[in-house]
Amino acid sequence: MGEIEDAIERADREAFTKDPPKTLKGQIGYLLKQLGSAKAVAAELGVTADSVNRYRRGARKHARADVAAKIDSAVRKRWQPRVRKLRQRQAAASGGITVETRARFGYTAAVGTTDDGRFRRLTVHLPPAYAQRLFDARTAGASDQQMREIIAEGFKEIYFQDGGSRAMGLSDVEINDIDYLDVSF
Repeated sequence: MGEIEDAIERADREAFTKDPPKTLKGQIGYLLKQLGSAKAVAAELGVTADSVNRYRRGARKHARADVAAKIDSAVRKRWQPRVRKLRQRQAAASGGITVETRARFGYTAAVGTTDDGRFRRLTVHLPPAYAQRLFDARTAGASDQQMREIIAEGFKEIYFQDGGSRAMGLSDVEINDIDYLDVSF
């Protein structure tokens, strides 16, 4: 996953109305319900079906650290899909998204102005149209670069051009060297 995909995933997790299972047995039980079989869970986690069944029965109380991390990630990725979708629909319909980042922004501007990229720390609320485009791109399997372009276009319009009241000669904005990026909706 890319940086933007990770940020959207973290924002999704903030919407949980109930915590996911914490015990190994509970997590494996949930994955079995979601995926249907021990073989499917084993393929997802990179372990054997026998290991999955041992976790389910409680014969093994603890998984190796790397397997435990995969289990936790697989559970959280599938947890409360309806809550996630509802929050995303609300953001795309009326709320928009807030993007907080520290990154190097480069841009193409009119002759006689500087176009040197520099690090900026920005928190910008993007309108619902950008949220919808970002979620659609994510659903379609867009690359991290494509999602960066959507966010950069929103920053250009909302932050750099202030909705059309300044920097009208600015044609392209690029986000490079992301130090951190956080999304909320």
